[in-house]
Amino acid sequence: MSALDLTDAVAAIRRGDLVVYPTETVYGLGANALDSEAVERVFEAKGRSRDKPISMALPELSAAADYTRMTDRERRFCERFLPGPVTVLVERRKRIPDVLVAGHDRVGLRVPDHEIARELARRTGPITATSANRSGEPNARRVDEIAPELLERVTVVDGGETAGGESTVVDVSAGRIVRRGSLAEEIDAWLAEHSDADS
Repeated sequence: MSALDLTDAVAAIRRGDLVVYPTETVYGLGANALDSEAVERVFEAKGRSRDKPISMALPELSAAADYTRMTDRERRFCERFLPGPVTVLVERRKRIPDVLVAGHDRVGLRVPDHEIARELARRTGPITATSANRSGEPNARRVDEIAPELLERVTVVDGGETAGGESTVVDVSAGRIVRRGSLAEEIDAWLAEHSDADS
């Protein structure tokens, strides 16, 4: 799958358009996460409320320093669980647009454990990491499960069927899981074991 041609998808993201791409959980809806207008298109395509933040995906953890500020504890957590089906809430830098985070000071950080998703972000910079579905509708593990009205607005990268599930969303600074998904029990154990760690 890593040999898949991403030329059209990369071009779409660079011009501010939307892309559907596979991850280790479900199909994601990608756009340039640093472009406010592109992020607005993601909200519009999904019918998503503007007060619900959207996460961003990076190709590797080392890229996070350009967009976020992490405590030592947050970094240790990320080194343990990323790449993987985990979204980590960390302090954003100013280059992250308000619309992506619904005006909050933290951004959801993903490093997908999927080579296609990471290669796309490697070529374009940070991309939005939200499920490729209309809000309130089921997630898609295959392209043919995505609503036609969404598909007609995007460039599709078809990586076959994905594993399913959803990422666990973690606020390491608060020591809590915001949304339970993949690896939740392992994350619970890590948070408990490192509860007294220096921040």
